[in-house]
Amino acid sequence: MAKGTKKIETKSTSILTSKSLDFLRNYINNPSPVGFETAGQKLWLNYISPFVDEIMTDPYGTAVGIINPNQPFKVVIEAHADEISWFVNYITNEGLIYLKRNGGVDHQIAPSQRVIIHGKKGPVKAVFGWPAIHTRINTPDKEPAPKVENVFLDCGARSKKDIEDLGIHVGCVVTYVDGFDELANDFFIGRAFDNRIGGFMIAEVARLLKENKTKLPYSLYVVNAVQEEIGLRGAEMIARRIKPNAAIITDVTHDTTTPMINKVIEGDTTCGKGPSLSFGPAVHNKLLNLVQDVAAKNGIPVQLRAVSRSTGTDTDSFAYANDGCPSVLISIPLRYMHTTVEMLHRADIEQTIQLMFKTLQTLTPKTSLSYFD
Repeated sequence: MAKGTKKIETKSTSILTSKSLDFLRNYINNPSPVGFETAGQKLWLNYISPFVDEIMTDPYGTAVGIINPNQPFKVVIEAHADEISWFVNYITNEGLIYLKRNGGVDHQIAPSQRVIIHGKKGPVKAVFGWPAIHTRINTPDKEPAPKVENVFLDCGARSKKDIEDLGIHVGCVVTYVDGFDELANDFFIGRAFDNRIGGFMIAEVARLLKENKTKLPYSLYVVNAVQEEIGLRGAEMIARRIKPNAAIITDVTHDTTTPMINKVIEGDTTCGKGPSLSFGPAVHNKLLNLVQDVAAKNGIPVQLRAVSRSTGTDTDSFAYANDGCPSVLISIPLRYMHTTVEMLHRADIEQTIQLMFKTLQTLTPKTSLSYFD
């Protein structure tokens, strides 16, 4: 364990174990950038393997654990594994590095951040350089703001040759350093909770099914998909391969209680008040009703939100795949999305896991998901 960190304490009423919380810490700290998710997927598969009957992967790295395989009725629970990052795009003769986005990474937070450049000779430490404030405010024009075209990395190199010697080349992926930590009142922070917290939660659902000896009347596919951050691509591929009859997708959504978020547009969602259920065209009304009934019967608090045209999550890929797949989105409230200090609440994690676990026990192949019944 890294110096200065402490082991997460389990609570007597918690469904999370010390082992699962150790996995959460390691999983969040591990880089898993879009298109380069291999290391994170290996961690996830190693953790989930004891809880499933089979595992499979697809050519682009989506990882799947299968429980009760070879049944005619197939259900998916899904999250995405990839995190936003940067690509090395241009190297100056002086050894500075300019970048291109890999997913929706925020250039505004880049200055002074520490990063890892994943080069062909191994990881290289670097920082986003930025001029001192007393040099910026004396410029003839207004004070410059961070933009993709003016933020750059400094890894200590002084020439393009130094960069090459370090194994850095155009196309190397770059991730932020900041990892998992704990704050007061059961809040966790880290980069890439969007959406490795989902991968953690679906793995915990698999664990609960195994430990409770739950017999499902269908095949359950526990799916950790790649490349969501650049267009839901991993979900699109794996949905066509599995051809599920129903899908429960989990992702993050905005905690709208923080400053500068318009509740009129984004809705009213708060960390610590339970998972968020979405209404929208891609969300199947009957499956959503079932999830709401499960929450009510089991005393699990839920929050409601509405989405227009699309959910912006892997729900869209599953819903519209093949001949159409009844799909529902269960989101966990998150503060400061797409930053290095994404924040969520422990209670929401546990309640989202419980909601998925109880829903899977309620759903059967005989559950009517017909639109007109």
